[in-house]
Amino acid sequence: MEFASTNKTGIRLRNGLIALATVAVAALVFSVSRAQSPSLRQLAADAVPLDQALINGKPTFVEFYADWCASCQTMAPVVADLKNRYGDKVNFVMLNVDNPRWLPELLKYEVDGIPHYAFLSPKGKTLTSIIGLQPETVMAQNLQVLATGSRTLPKTNVTAGRTSEFKPPQPKPTQPRAHSNS
Repeated sequence: MEFASTNKTGIRLRNGLIALATVAVAALVFSVSRAQSPSLRQLAADAVPLDQALINGKPTFVEFYADWCASCQTMAPVVADLKNRYGDKVNFVMLNVDNPRWLPELLKYEVDGIPHYAFLSPKGKTLTSIIGLQPETVMAQNLQVLATGSRTLPKTNVTAGRTSEFKPPQPKPTQPRAHSNS
């Protein structure tokens, strides 16, 4: 009887140690993966400025995003990986939809959901756009073709997966100023 009790205690102790080790390994893997995943802010800080991208003769990938957009955050590691693969041949531009500076671009590229990705020719002409969560293969196929200089992309006007609703503010109408003769 005493042996069975000692044996159960040993099994419980072993199981407890295994559970503790499993939790520790999971926490380590989680923290390492979070540390290696770039944030949207990091991607934006490393991005090519739009005005430079439109004149440097390279094709351009533009992402319209917001820090609060869960789909944008989910896609950040995918975009980072694509930038590592194609960044020497394609400009990667990040435009935060919450910045009023980008209102003309939001209207021009008809951004109504984010993430919104625009693929531009070396001369800045829109070749296609993709909206929402995307498989990396879809994005990579377009970037591969864009990097080779083709004007026809394999995946065009794709809307898939979750998006975050976004309605750009409408520009305020301008009124002529009243001038007095005094």
